[in-house]
Amino acid sequence: MPSNKQKKGSQYEQLALNYLLQQKLKQIEQNYFCKWGEIDLIMQDKDFIVFVEVKYRKKIQYGHPLETITRSKQLKIKKTALLYLQKKNLNNAFCRFDAISIDNNNEITWIKSAFT
Repeated sequence: MPSNKQKKGSQYEQLALNYLLQQKLKQIEQNYFCKWGEIDLIMQDKDFIVFVEVKYRKKIQYGHPLETITRSKQLKIKKTALLYLQKKNLNNAFCRFDAISIDNNNEITWIKSAFT
C-alpha cells in the first residue's frame, strides 16, 4: 500500500506528465527503476530522449524544489539513464535532462537541460 508521500509524489508526477504532453512531448515511460535509482518521467521531444526529474515543495521558505536535485542526485539519474539507454539499445540517442518543479499553487516551472 503506497504511503501518503508516495501518493502525493504520483499526483505531482501525473501533473507534470500532463503538462509535458500539452507541450507536445510524447511519453515513453514513467517511474523507471533500476539498481542505480529512478527516473520519474522519460519522454520524447522531437529527436531527444528526455529524462525528467519532478520535484514538489509545499513551502519554498526551505528552498526551491529544484535545489533538491543535488549533484549526487544528478549522478544517480545519469547512471540510471545510461542503463536505460543501454537496455533499450539507444546508445546513440540524443538525450537531455530536464527538471520540473511544482509549487503549492500547482505552478509548474520546466527547466530544459537542467543539468548535463
